[in-house]
Amino acid sequence: MHAYVAEEFTEAEAAILRRYFTNLEGPVFALVNLPEVVKGALFARYSRSSKSLRRLFLDEFVGDLDLEGDLTVDATIGLDRADDLYQKIFYEYGDDSVAQLGAVHLACEQASNILTKVLEWGRIMSYLEQSTRYLAYDKRFADGRYRYYRDHDLTNSKLGLRYVGDMDRMFETYGELLPELVEYLGKKFPKTDADTDFVYRQAIRAKALDAIRGLLPASALSNLGIYASGQAYEALLLRMRAHPLPEVRNYAELMYEELVKVIPSFLKRVNVTERGIAWTDYLRDTKSATAQIVSSMIPDEPTEPAEYVRLVDFNPHGEDDVLEAIIFSNSTITHATAAQAVSGLDANQRSKLMKTYVGERKNRRHRPGRAFERTDYRFELVTDYGAFRDLQRHRMLTVEWQPLTVDLGYDVPEIVREAGLAERYEESLRRSSALYHDLNEEFPVQAQYAVALAFRIRYVMQMNAREAMHLIELRSGPQGHPSYRRVAHEMARLIDEEAGHHAIAESMSYVDFSDIDLERLEAERSAERNRSKSK
Repeated sequence: MHAYVAEEFTEAEAAILRRYFTNLEGPVFALVNLPEVVKGALFARYSRSSKSLRRLFLDEFVGDLDLEGDLTVDATIGLDRADDLYQKIFYEYGDDSVAQLGAVHLACEQASNILTKVLEWGRIMSYLEQSTRYLAYDKRFADGRYRYYRDHDLTNSKLGLRYVGDMDRMFETYGELLPELVEYLGKKFPKTDADTDFVYRQAIRAKALDAIRGLLPASALSNLGIYASGQAYEALLLRMRAHPLPEVRNYAELMYEELVKVIPSFLKRVNVTERGIAWTDYLRDTKSATAQIVSSMIPDEPTEPAEYVRLVDFNPHGEDDVLEAIIFSNSTITHATAAQAVSGLDANQRSKLMKTYVGERKNRRHRPGRAFERTDYRFELVTDYGAFRDLQRHRMLTVEWQPLTVDLGYDVPEIVREAGLAERYEESLRRSSALYHDLNEEFPVQAQYAVALAFRIRYVMQMNAREAMHLIELRSGPQGHPSYRRVAHEMARLIDEEAGHHAIAESMSYVDFSDIDLERLEAERSAERNRSKSK
C-alpha cells in the first residue's frame, strides 16, 4: 500500500493545473507562473481548508483569474541561461548569497505531525500549516483511509495490522466525541443576539476542536505551505536526509525532485559528494555519536508526569544590560562608558529611561527596539504535544525537544470532563500508550506516530526579551488555545517574579490574563465585520 493518496483530476482540470503546479499526482509540488499575491492568498486559505492546494485552486481561485495568457507558458524557459549565469557567479566568484535571492512556494501535503516539526525547523523560512482548530479529522480520503501516515516498514511488519486497527479506532473515537462535545458546548454557551448563526457556530466548533485535538495521533496528516530561498531549502534538505525517521528522508527526495524543476541552480551542491553529501553525513554521524555517548554518561531519572514551565537560566543583571544597550545605540560613547552611566542612575532615572524607550504601545505589534535583545531567558517546559506544535513555530528563538513518548503523562481538557466524555477520551489515550510501548521495541523511531497529541513532551525554549514580549503577548491572547495560554501566563510571571526583571515584565502590557469562555468568539466577530466591509 502506498503511503500517499494520489489526487484525480479531469482532463480539463489537469490542463489548467499543469500551467501552475510542478506535478499533479504527488504530495509535494511547487507553485509557478502565478502572481505572488495569488500564491500568498492560496497558502493563507490553505491553512484553514481541508482541501488539497490543487483542488482549492480549482474550486476557489481559477474563476477569478485570467488564464488566457498562460496557455503556452513553460516554467523552464530561460532556465538554462539562468543556470549558466549562476555557475559563473557562484563557482567563479564564490558568491553564496546568490542562492538567497531565488525563492519558491512549495506545497507539502500528507505530512505527519512529526514531519511538520522537521519542516518548520529553519529560522529563515515562512510556513503556514493546516490548523486542527478549524478542520475536523473525522473525514476519510476517497479510498476510505483515515488521514494518518503509514510507514512502509511498520505496516509490512507483524505489527502492521495492529497499527492500522488502533489508528482507525483512535480516529473513530475522535469522530464520535466531536459532535457530542459540540452539542454540550451549545447548551453551556447559548447563542446571544449579538452574534450571527455563522459566527456562533464557528466559535463553538473551534472550542470543540481545540478540546478534542488531543485524541489525534502524531501520525495524523497535515498540509503545509512553505516559502523560502534556495539557500534555506538546501539546508533543510541536508538536515532531512540525515534524519533517523524514514518518512523524513523519503520526503526530502520528493521535495528535491520538485524544487530542481524550479531552482535547479541553487540546489546543485546537495548531491555533490564533497559538499552536500558530506554535510549530511556529518549531521547524521555527530547526532548518532552524541546520542550514544550521552546515553552512557547520564543516569536513569524517574519521569515527572506533570505540566510545568520553569525558568532555568537568566541573567540577574539583564535589565542593566538592556539599559546599557539603550544608551549605547542612542549615543556615541563606548560600551564601557555606557555601563558606567547605567551604574550611576537612580531608580527614577532607570525607570524613566526604560519607559521612554518602550514608549506608548498602542497595540502588541508596537515593540521596542533591539536593546531588548541584550538579555535572554531559557525555559524548560513540559506541555501536551498539541501546545508544543503551536509554540515550536516561533522561529526567532532556540527550541530543542526530546523524543515524543507517553512517559510524561497526558492532559484531559476540563471541558471534556464537564461534558462527561473523559472516560472514552482516556480510553483512546490508553490505546495510544499501549500501541506506543509495543511499537517501541521493534520500531523506536516510528513509535512516535502512535502517541496522541494529549501526551506531554519536554523541550526548552530560549529567547531574548524582545522575542519573549512577542511570544507571550501573542500566545496569551483571548483567541489562543488554553494549553499554550497557560504557558504564556507562566512565562510572564517567571520573568517578573523569579528573574526580577520587573521593568521588562511591565513593558509587556498586552499580556492577557482574562478568563475566556469561547476563545474564538471575538476573532470570529472581527472576521465577520471585515467580511461585511469588503462587500
